[in-house]
Amino acid sequence: MVTWNNLDTLASWKELEAIEKVNLAEVMSGENGAERVKKYSVPMAEGLAYNYAAKSVDDTVLAGLAKLAGEAQLSEKFAALYNGEMINTGEKRLVLHQLTRGQLGDAVIADGVDKRAFYAEQQQKIAEFANKVHAGEITNEAGEKFTAVVQIGIGGSDLGPRAMYLALENWAKKNDTFKMEAHFISNVDPDDAAAVLNGIDVAHALFVLVSKSGTTLETLTNESFVKDALKNAGLDASRHMVAVTSETSPLAKSDDYLAAFFMDDYIGGRYSSTSAVGGAVLSLAFGPEVFAQFLEGAAKADETAKNPDALQNPAMLDALIGVYERNILGYQCTAVLPYSQALSRFPAHLQQLDMESNGKSVNRYGEPVSYVTGPVIFGEPGTNGQHSFYQLLHQGTDIVPLQFIGFRNNQCGRDVLIQDSTSQQKLCANVAAQIVAFACGKEDENLNKKFEGGRPSSIIIGDQLTPGSLGALLSHFENKVMFQGFLWNLNSFDQEGVQLGKVLAKRVLAHETDGALKVYSDLLNI
Repeated sequence: MVTWNNLDTLASWKELEAIEKVNLAEVMSGENGAERVKKYSVPMAEGLAYNYAAKSVDDTVLAGLAKLAGEAQLSEKFAALYNGEMINTGEKRLVLHQLTRGQLGDAVIADGVDKRAFYAEQQQKIAEFANKVHAGEITNEAGEKFTAVVQIGIGGSDLGPRAMYLALENWAKKNDTFKMEAHFISNVDPDDAAAVLNGIDVAHALFVLVSKSGTTLETLTNESFVKDALKNAGLDASRHMVAVTSETSPLAKSDDYLAAFFMDDYIGGRYSSTSAVGGAVLSLAFGPEVFAQFLEGAAKADETAKNPDALQNPAMLDALIGVYERNILGYQCTAVLPYSQALSRFPAHLQQLDMESNGKSVNRYGEPVSYVTGPVIFGEPGTNGQHSFYQLLHQGTDIVPLQFIGFRNNQCGRDVLIQDSTSQQKLCANVAAQIVAFACGKEDENLNKKFEGGRPSSIIIGDQLTPGSLGALLSHFENKVMFQGFLWNLNSFDQEGVQLGKVLAKRVLAHETDGALKVYSDLLNI
């Protein structure tokens, strides 16, 4: 039987607090460090590996973390989730994003429907639609092929799909699967929509409107902006738009759209990249086969997350180490540092995934917790970040755990030899150097040049960023966040924290304000 308890009530947690802390700079120096790099690595799906040698752990800490995973019933809670128990206690909903890419356990029947079959059906509908667009069977009014796709959405309807598109754009061009350019409109700021519309040929653009409820203010505002642009160009907007929404939304059966693809309330926006939310735009951009490879990679990583051995389960182990760093070592932030330009927006996606899921101060029962929960997530791709905020990471007063991501090969297949090494070798040399520099530091009598070291990091390493490895990477972080939420006894699948501002904004627009809200409204000329 699964029981849900606060982290600080678990006996194994109290034992873990008493374990001697690891001197990272010491254990990572010399031959000890070399042995750790070989030892502290666990395979992931799609040829990836999670290496945590430069984390502040040793065999004793790891044994304590494994014991904690058992007492917290992490595997059992994951099984409860994928077998269809009501895990989202805030909204009294199932949590089914893993089901969009494969069946992990029992058939899940909700609302009288086999949900795996439903998600597979939507994927097939999207594939058939995308293939017809690519073949010129679905065209604009002039019978001409669409050459660009524009997604209109915000939050999880933008961040994840945008990050995945950028991650695969160069790969698709190199592998001759690039079909259509994709663009994204998210911000209600009219400059966002205008910039996209000014940069495309609207007559040959297909717009994907994404709103589960069909009532999202920012998204509907941007839809009106786009429809106005289409009208001004003498175009029929209904011949240029498709909807991704729920079956019960006002968009579902509207004549304003060429087609509608469905999602449901069991998939949160930040977990929706493998649903129709990501499926439509990615299938149109790269072809349904590429999206299917992406789903397959995510499904394989989900399978590894079922492993009850915490030390052989990369997502669970990453989550456990993260909680150890947050709650015992007292680190407040985590930096995600992909040494891959293709992953330039991946940290932004993980910001929402992590901070919207575990940025909570009450447990699953609405009771305040007496310990810290989710960290602040930020990041930029390397090597750009090295010339930006790494100064603070190396020599600042706060220690920030780091999550590097690196690949042995680039996506474009092109490189150049400069000063006896290629660009890719230089990139990889930098990430290797940073890991050791952060961990080991450097002594210097001049304190301005001294590096304390002891700054922990992990790295996920792969051969190349492909659709499959991207899917596995996405799943890894989704499951890491899930396991951390289980440990903190949080409901990681609602987001009440985004609602208050929306309510107040509606009051401002209705001119129903007083006090400070009225003064700020007047200052902004609303």
